Amino acid sequence: MSVESLIFEKGAPGRRAATMPAMDVPVEPLEDLIPGSLLREEPAALPEVSEIEVVRHYTHLSQRNFGVDTGFYPLGSCTMKYNPKLNEDMAALPGFAHIHPLQPVKDAQGAIQLMYELERYLAEISSMTRVTLQPSAGAHGELTGLMLIKAYHQSKGQGHRNLVLIPDNAHGTNPASATLADYKAVEVKSDDNTGGIDMEHLKTLLESHGDQVAAIMLTNPNTLGLFDANIAEIGRQIHAIGGQLYYDGANANAVLGITRPGDMGFDVVHFNLHKTCSTPHGGGGPGAGPIGVKAHLVPFLPGPLPAKNAEGYYWEDAGPQSIGKVRANLGNFGVLVRAYTYIRFNGPDGLRHVSESAILNANYLRHGLSADYEIAYPHMCQHEFVATARKQKEEHGVTATDIAKRLLDYGMYAPTVYFPLIVPEAMMIEPTETETRESLDDFIHVMKTIAEESRTNPELVKTAPHTTVIGRLDQALAARKPNLRWNPGQEVTHS
Repeated sequence: MSVESLIFEKGAPGRRAATMPAMDVPVEPLEDLIPGSLLREEPAALPEVSEIEVVRHYTHLSQRNFGVDTGFYPLGSCTMKYNPKLNEDMAALPGFAHIHPLQPVKDAQGAIQLMYELERYLAEISSMTRVTLQPSAGAHGELTGLMLIKAYHQSKGQGHRNLVLIPDNAHGTNPASATLADYKAVEVKSDDNTGGIDMEHLKTLLESHGDQVAAIMLTNPNTLGLFDANIAEIGRQIHAIGGQLYYDGANANAVLGITRPGDMGFDVVHFNLHKTCSTPHGGGGPGAGPIGVKAHLVPFLPGPLPAKNAEGYYWEDAGPQSIGKVRANLGNFGVLVRAYTYIRFNGPDGLRHVSESAILNANYLRHGLSADYEIAYPHMCQHEFVATARKQKEEHGVTATDIAKRLLDYGMYAPTVYFPLIVPEAMMIEPTETETRESLDDFIHVMKTIAEESRTNPELVKTAPHTTVIGRLDQALAARKPNLRWNPGQEVTHS
């Protein structure tokens, strides 16, 4: 790579791409449209570059990126799942792509029909009564679901309930969402043998705090990739003390067509559509985290909701008990189009096949790696499992981070490391349903190779990656003192 390509600022005065001729119609001066105090006195100090240089710059950046389109991506927790290109084509149809959220109902019949049907598909998949499509992400859905639970308890004169029970292996968004909803998160221990809820600890908490418990938030299967066989009994005990069951749907891609949260006893469920229905991952941008509820929570849903009568589709106003809108307009429509397409394309049998394939792939990897890496809970898993680098660390000083970095040298992304927090040197591995046996075998081979390198040449692993554009960074320093702003003339520094 040349020195010139490492320098962001490649411009020179006067270089530019094609420019449009001046308009031949009267144009209002900017000063009449924008207050003068908000206008720049001088042009922004931006690079002046030719079109070809702009194209090359962004193409080079894209080539440095690792994505599911370019290699194996066994990222657990929030899966980077393959997004079928058919979904993108449907979202790009002019009638969907160019629609405006404030268009009259008569001009948006197709869009409202899509949301009406998507709501019912998600309700059927989860065994819920109704669904709101408004939330922008799974975590946003969590907050919305807890707000619904709070409104429900208040309507019953139970507003004093201020505790939410959360397992020690839960996603980090669960306690964060509970705090945002003005609840106090209380940890529930995991059973050391099964990986599910410790039923004795749960019993103790309910005996001492039962009248204060608003809900329990569960992921099933949980972040260890294990289905909690006690879920029906957990639901019975929570309902007996007047609490609600909240289903973190981040792992719903393991149960499609096999079982349903509503059938397990849950009252609220959120969907992470980037996992369950293969829409683009939010990454801080557009996402979708619909919330489904049982009948007793329907009056509290945010509105309006899509509805249908003899004249067509329309927006049904929320009732007087609604918590109100949780976002402007009605959700990220383009993401919802993709989810709708995914569900329609697969159908009931196809969705079940998705989950069965994800489970098969995960267990294939679990078995293939068990001779070289300790498996935290060596049971039959669901869509993911947790391996550990505990043996490599104790015997050779090689950590989960080192293994994750070394994977980059082999053209593969790393799984989630150090989560769940209850497993030392955790490596959460989730292959998803779209990977072939050959790609799984390649991953097993690479992981075995790294295990051998850890024994014979640990320094090679501890100093990885060696083939990437940027070498190993000081992660602690990067977290404490991030440098995210570019200044004119600034060079890109490499380690």
